[in-house]
Amino acid sequence: MKFSCIFVGTLLLTPERRRAIWAIYVWCRRTDELVDGPNASHITPTALDRWESRLEDVFAGCPYDMLDAALSDTVSKYPCSCFQLQPFRDMIEGMRIDLKMPRYQNFDELYLYCYYVAGTVGLMSVPVMGSAPESKATSESVNRAALALGIANQLTNIHGDVGEDARRGRIYLPQDERSRFGLSDDEIFDGKVTDKWRSFMKNQIKRARMFFRAAEDGVSELNQASRWLVWASLLLHQQILDEIEANDYNNFTKRASASKAKKLMALPVAFGRSLVTPSSLRQSSSAKTRLEGNLCHWIEPPTSEKKML
Repeated sequence: MKFSCIFVGTLLLTPERRRAIWAIYVWCRRTDELVDGPNASHITPTALDRWESRLEDVFAGCPYDMLDAALSDTVSKYPCSCFQLQPFRDMIEGMRIDLKMPRYQNFDELYLYCYYVAGTVGLMSVPVMGSAPESKATSESVNRAALALGIANQLTNIHGDVGEDARRGRIYLPQDERSRFGLSDDEIFDGKVTDKWRSFMKNQIKRARMFFRAAEDGVSELNQASRWLVWASLLLHQQILDEIEANDYNNFTKRASASKAKKLMALPVAFGRSLVTPSSLRQSSSAKTRLEGNLCHWIEPPTSEKKML
């Protein structure tokens, strides 16, 4: 996962919300570092079980250190009905998946992984972001939009890090879809940009953008003090997709990163969109129906039957 865009964007929040979001993202970073950090080779399922037990202590008001205390304080400031433990537990489950699954057979499996490691971040953040007073959206629809944004961000990170992941022996791309384009594991590890790779990536990027579109309508339902951050995160991640295309789909050796100027230019655009009220940003009913129809299978948290055990 990448938290840099989100972390910088928190500077756009009010101080109280900023502290709360930092507490959440610091915990997410620490959790991610368990399997991707310098000590990852020593992490076992038992260690993740201990981390989950420690998380439960945080929610019970018994933090282990100052960073845990920051999250415990954040949780205590919101009603229990708003701040749920499950998304945090699910993120730890995502780390367990990373320990045992270097490949994903299909998008069903990849989606579940994206939910665990990134969709959960959206669900964790919703209570802090808050809904606009004038919003008539249900909590379920706001959560679906937050989940869609988390999935979109993670898919984008995956597409931008294909080469880096391959050098670690990991391929976060659906095997059945790669097979349809005639792409083997060896071709991913070789890192050659071919016509079939370009065609494959075009389809992957198209799907990521569908998740971004599913998230956009929900952003306008958030409290205005939070919209700028979320729009900034959305636009900055979309720039990564743009850069992959600009690099002729070479995400093996070229870093898909927008220039500092482009990133700065995204901020006023994000601010402008944050001023749009819930009532004035609506897709037409037919367009919204088509969009939700395409993604209705994906923009829900996984049920216990769908989880990877």
